[in-house]
Amino acid sequence: MYLLSNNLLSIEIAAKGAELQSIYHVQNELEYLWSGDAKYWAKKSPVLFPIVGGLKNNIYKFQGQSYKLGRHGFARDSVFEVSERTSNSITFLLQSNEQTKLVYPFDFRFRVKYSVNNYRLSITFIVENKSKMEMFFSVGAHPAFTIPIEKNLQYNDYYLRFDVPEHADRWPLTTDGLIEAKPIPFLENESELPLRKELFYKDAIVFKQLQSRSISIVSSRSSHGVKVNFDGFPYLGIWAAKEANFICIEPWYGIADSIDSTGELTDKEGIIHLPIGETFEATYSIEVF
Repeated sequence: MYLLSNNLLSIEIAAKGAELQSIYHVQNELEYLWSGDAKYWAKKSPVLFPIVGGLKNNIYKFQGQSYKLGRHGFARDSVFEVSERTSNSITFLLQSNEQTKLVYPFDFRFRVKYSVNNYRLSITFIVENKSKMEMFFSVGAHPAFTIPIEKNLQYNDYYLRFDVPEHADRWPLTTDGLIEAKPIPFLENESELPLRKELFYKDAIVFKQLQSRSISIVSSRSSHGVKVNFDGFPYLGIWAAKEANFICIEPWYGIADSIDSTGELTDKEGIIHLPIGETFEATYSIEVF
């Protein structure tokens, strides 16, 4: 386990998956990250790479070959090495190897950088294409925040606050985790979404191209909450396991296959095209209060 801290925040990250394990507010003595209770969901904040969501039949095709890859890709179950440390940051590195090439035929360097500044934790994804061909990938975040944050409150005491009023559809998921062909109306010029566990009985709430660049988890009964900033990310998922006391706010560069997907990696919705020798970078941040 690796520790990153200042006088205000204490952050823990595991080498496996470069996965965030704790966001602890030193002054108010509150833990903001989900506990990882295996009864509901054992993970806490998996990193999604080189795909986001699921593939149709767990298969994609590239240059005439078929590859099998599970939901959200392999990074979340891979062991990263630490490539750099400073007084306020730590960077984890995963490189392509014989095992990754069996399911993903590209040479890459994938880094996840965590840095703290006051009450903000920034997470940067850095993808380098080391192949001799154009690289195709998706990348995303899956942090789970404990709800209620304070033990004297209830799940239904909290709501999500979008930074601008949203007129946004929800893209439903099939039982296999694929995106349905048509969206359904969801937010009608609303900037608040009350939290209730029934919201997630049919899996995640998936948005495309929200106007908001941040979402906060807040309560009228408390001054403590979380703000997730995701400027630039074209997709967003909001999810919780059934009846669990957490909520995930998931910024994505990529999305699950749709029910009418061709299976061709190059045609996949949201897939990033990275030229030979180029680097892709994206940052989201978490502020606790």
